[in-house]
Amino acid sequence: MKGSLIIVGFFLLGMGAGRWCGLPSDWPLADVSFITLCALMACVGFSVGHDPDTLARFRALNPGLALLPLCTIVGTLAGCAAASLLTPHSAAEGMAVGAGFGYYSLSSILITGSKGAALGTVALISNIIREIITLLCAPLLARWFGTLAPIAAGGATTADTTLPVIIRSSGNDMAVVSIYHGFVVDFSVPFLVTFLCSL
Repeated sequence: MKGSLIIVGFFLLGMGAGRWCGLPSDWPLADVSFITLCALMACVGFSVGHDPDTLARFRALNPGLALLPLCTIVGTLAGCAAASLLTPHSAAEGMAVGAGFGYYSLSSILITGSKGAALGTVALISNIIREIITLLCAPLLARWFGTLAPIAAGGATTADTTLPVIIRSSGNDMAVVSIYHGFVVDFSVPFLVTFLCSL
Protein backbone atom coordinates (compact mmCIF):
# COMPACT_ATOMS: atom_id res chain seq x y z
CA MET A 1 0.00 0.00 0.00
CA LYS A 2 2.88 2.36 0.79
CA GLY A 3 4.30 1.91 -2.72
CA SER A 4 0.92 2.72 -4.28
CA LEU A 5 0.63 5.90 -2.21
CA ILE A 6 4.12 6.94 -3.31
CA ILE A 7 3.15 6.46 -6.97
CA VAL A 8 -0.03 8.51 -6.57
CA GLY A 9 1.97 11.10 -4.61
CA PHE A 10 4.34 11.50 -7.54
CA PHE A 11 1.34 11.81 -9.86
CA LEU A 12 -0.03 14.66 -7.73
CA LEU A 13 3.43 16.23 -7.52
CA GLY A 14 3.65 16.10 -11.32
CA MET A 15 0.25 17.74 -11.63
CA GLY A 16 1.33 20.53 -9.31
CA ALA A 17 4.64 21.02 -11.10
CA GLY A 18 2.88 21.08 -14.47
CA ARG A 19 0.37 23.62 -13.20
CA TRP A 20 2.78 26.04 -11.56
CA CYS A 21 6.17 25.42 -13.19
CA GLY A 22 5.57 23.78 -16.54
CA LEU A 23 8.26 22.72 -18.97
CA PRO A 24 10.42 24.90 -21.17
CA SER A 25 8.39 25.90 -24.23
CA ASP A 26 10.76 24.06 -26.60
CA TRP A 27 10.07 20.69 -24.88
CA PRO A 28 7.12 18.91 -26.55
CA LEU A 29 4.99 17.49 -23.71
CA ALA A 30 3.98 14.39 -25.70
CA ASP A 31 7.64 13.51 -26.33
CA VAL A 32 8.56 13.93 -22.64
CA SER A 33 5.64 11.69 -21.59
CA PHE A 34 6.57 9.07 -24.19
CA ILE A 35 10.24 9.04 -23.16
CA THR A 36 9.28 8.74 -19.49
CA LEU A 37 6.90 5.84 -20.23
CA CYS A 38 9.62 4.11 -22.29
CA ALA A 39 12.06 4.47 -19.39
CA LEU A 40 9.47 3.01 -17.00
CA MET A 41 8.84 0.05 -19.33
CA ALA A 42 12.59 -0.52 -19.76
CA CYS A 43 13.03 -0.68 -15.96
CA VAL A 44 10.11 -3.09 -15.57
CA GLY A 45 11.37 -5.20 -18.49
CA PHE A 46 14.84 -5.33 -16.94
CA SER A 47 13.46 -6.50 -13.60
CA VAL A 48 11.31 -9.18 -15.29
CA GLY A 49 14.08 -10.31 -17.65
CA HIS A 50 16.65 -10.37 -14.85
CA ASP A 51 14.60 -12.98 -13.00
CA PRO A 52 15.86 -16.39 -14.24
CA ASP A 53 12.57 -18.07 -13.31
CA THR A 54 10.36 -15.89 -15.57
CA LEU A 55 10.28 -18.33 -18.50
CA ALA A 56 9.62 -21.31 -16.22
CA ARG A 57 6.75 -19.45 -14.56
CA PHE A 58 5.30 -18.56 -17.94
CA ARG A 59 5.34 -22.22 -19.05
CA ALA A 60 3.69 -23.26 -15.80
CA LEU A 61 0.76 -20.85 -16.19
CA ASN A 62 -2.74 -22.16 -16.67
CA PRO A 63 -3.73 -21.79 -20.38
CA GLY A 64 -7.14 -20.59 -19.17
CA LEU A 65 -5.48 -17.28 -18.26
CA ALA A 66 -5.59 -16.45 -21.96
CA LEU A 67 -9.30 -15.72 -21.42
CA LEU A 68 -8.63 -13.12 -18.70
CA PRO A 69 -8.84 -10.13 -21.10
CA LEU A 70 -12.20 -11.38 -22.38
CA CYS A 71 -13.48 -11.69 -18.80
CA THR A 72 -12.29 -8.14 -18.05
CA ILE A 73 -14.02 -6.78 -21.16
CA VAL A 74 -17.32 -8.61 -20.57
CA GLY A 75 -17.37 -7.80 -16.83
CA THR A 76 -16.61 -4.11 -17.39
CA LEU A 77 -19.25 -3.73 -20.10
CA ALA A 78 -21.88 -5.54 -18.01
CA GLY A 79 -21.11 -3.35 -14.99
CA CYS A 80 -21.28 -0.17 -17.07
CA ALA A 81 -24.57 -1.21 -18.66
CA ALA A 82 -26.03 -1.76 -15.19
CA ALA A 83 -24.60 1.54 -13.87
CA SER A 84 -26.06 3.44 -16.83
CA LEU A 85 -29.54 2.69 -15.47
CA LEU A 86 -28.78 5.23 -12.73
CA THR A 87 -27.87 7.95 -15.26
CA PRO A 88 -29.64 9.81 -18.07
CA HIS A 89 -27.40 8.04 -20.59
CA SER A 90 -28.22 4.95 -22.60
CA ALA A 91 -26.65 1.56 -21.91
CA ALA A 92 -24.60 1.87 -25.12
CA GLU A 93 -23.19 5.23 -23.96
CA GLY A 94 -22.42 3.81 -20.53
CA MET A 95 -20.61 0.85 -22.08
CA ALA A 96 -18.70 3.19 -24.42
CA VAL A 97 -17.39 5.07 -21.38
CA GLY A 98 -16.34 1.81 -19.72
CA ALA A 99 -14.83 0.47 -22.95
CA GLY A 100 -11.91 2.83 -22.43
CA PHE A 101 -10.68 0.31 -19.81
CA GLY A 102 -8.40 3.00 -18.33
CA TYR A 103 -7.10 4.19 -21.72
CA TYR A 104 -8.44 7.67 -21.06
CA SER A 105 -6.47 9.60 -23.68
CA LEU A 106 -7.89 7.65 -26.63
CA SER A 107 -11.39 6.78 -25.41
CA SER A 108 -12.25 10.33 -24.30
CA ILE A 109 -11.22 11.73 -27.70
CA LEU A 110 -13.27 9.13 -29.59
CA ILE A 111 -16.34 9.68 -27.39
CA THR A 112 -16.05 13.47 -27.55
CA GLY A 113 -15.95 13.34 -31.34
CA SER A 114 -18.97 11.05 -31.52
CA LYS A 115 -21.15 11.91 -28.52
CA GLY A 116 -20.00 15.36 -27.42
CA ALA A 117 -17.75 16.94 -24.81
CA ALA A 118 -19.96 16.11 -21.80
CA LEU A 119 -19.78 12.34 -22.27
CA GLY A 120 -16.13 12.62 -23.34
CA THR A 121 -15.36 14.32 -20.03
CA VAL A 122 -17.18 11.56 -18.14
CA ALA A 123 -15.06 9.01 -20.02
CA LEU A 124 -11.86 10.88 -19.21
CA ILE A 125 -12.62 11.14 -15.48
CA SER A 126 -13.95 7.59 -15.08
CA ASN A 127 -10.96 6.04 -16.84
CA ILE A 128 -8.48 8.12 -14.81
CA ILE A 129 -10.29 7.01 -11.65
CA ARG A 130 -10.00 3.36 -12.76
CA GLU A 131 -6.23 3.71 -13.11
CA ILE A 132 -5.83 5.51 -9.78
CA ILE A 133 -7.97 2.93 -7.96
CA THR A 134 -5.75 0.18 -9.38
CA LEU A 135 -2.60 2.03 -8.28
CA LEU A 136 -3.96 2.58 -4.78
CA CYS A 137 -5.87 -0.63 -4.16
CA ALA A 138 -3.83 -3.32 -5.98
CA PRO A 139 -2.43 -4.76 -2.71
CA LEU A 140 -5.91 -4.92 -1.17
CA LEU A 141 -7.45 -6.41 -4.33
CA ALA A 142 -4.76 -9.10 -4.46
CA ARG A 143 -5.27 -9.93 -0.78
CA TRP A 144 -9.09 -10.01 -0.86
CA PHE A 145 -9.85 -11.37 -4.35
CA GLY A 146 -6.68 -13.11 -5.56
CA THR A 147 -3.70 -12.28 -7.73
CA LEU A 148 -5.74 -11.75 -10.90
CA ALA A 149 -7.96 -9.04 -9.39
CA PRO A 150 -5.46 -6.16 -9.77
CA ILE A 151 -4.91 -7.16 -13.39
CA ALA A 152 -8.62 -7.17 -14.18
CA ALA A 153 -9.05 -3.85 -12.36
CA GLY A 154 -6.20 -2.23 -14.31
CA GLY A 155 -7.78 -2.89 -17.71
CA ALA A 156 -5.69 -1.53 -20.56
CA THR A 157 -3.10 -0.03 -18.19
CA THR A 158 -1.67 -3.36 -17.01
CA ALA A 159 0.97 -3.42 -19.74
CA ASP A 160 2.41 -0.04 -18.73
CA THR A 161 1.49 2.36 -15.92
CA THR A 162 0.01 -0.08 -13.40
CA LEU A 163 2.42 -2.93 -14.20
CA PRO A 164 4.95 -2.17 -11.41
CA VAL A 165 2.32 -2.10 -8.66
CA ILE A 166 0.68 -5.27 -10.06
CA ILE A 167 4.01 -7.11 -10.00
CA ARG A 168 4.57 -5.95 -6.42
CA SER A 169 1.07 -7.03 -5.35
CA SER A 170 0.51 -10.20 -7.39
CA GLY A 171 4.07 -11.45 -7.78
CA ASN A 172 6.62 -11.71 -10.59
CA ASP A 173 4.87 -14.76 -12.05
CA MET A 174 1.92 -12.50 -13.00
CA ALA A 175 4.08 -10.05 -14.98
CA VAL A 176 3.68 -11.87 -18.30
CA VAL A 177 -0.06 -12.30 -17.73
CA SER A 178 -0.38 -8.60 -16.92
CA ILE A 179 1.47 -7.49 -20.05
CA TYR A 180 -0.53 -9.87 -22.28
CA HIS A 181 -3.79 -8.73 -20.66
CA GLY A 182 -2.92 -5.06 -21.14
CA PHE A 183 -2.04 -5.46 -24.81
CA VAL A 184 -5.21 -7.38 -25.67
CA VAL A 185 -7.54 -5.04 -23.78
CA ASP A 186 -5.68 -2.00 -25.14
CA PHE A 187 -6.14 -3.29 -28.70
CA SER A 188 -9.89 -3.65 -28.17
CA VAL A 189 -10.46 -0.03 -27.07
CA PRO A 190 -10.74 1.79 -30.43
CA PHE A 191 -12.97 -0.91 -31.92
CA LEU A 192 -15.33 -1.25 -28.95
CA VAL A 193 -15.63 2.49 -28.25
CA THR A 194 -16.30 3.28 -31.92
CA PHE A 195 -18.86 0.48 -32.21
CA LEU A 196 -20.70 1.38 -29.00
CA CYS A 197 -20.79 5.08 -29.92
CA SER A 198 -22.42 4.15 -33.23
CA LEU A 199 -25.38 2.40 -31.53
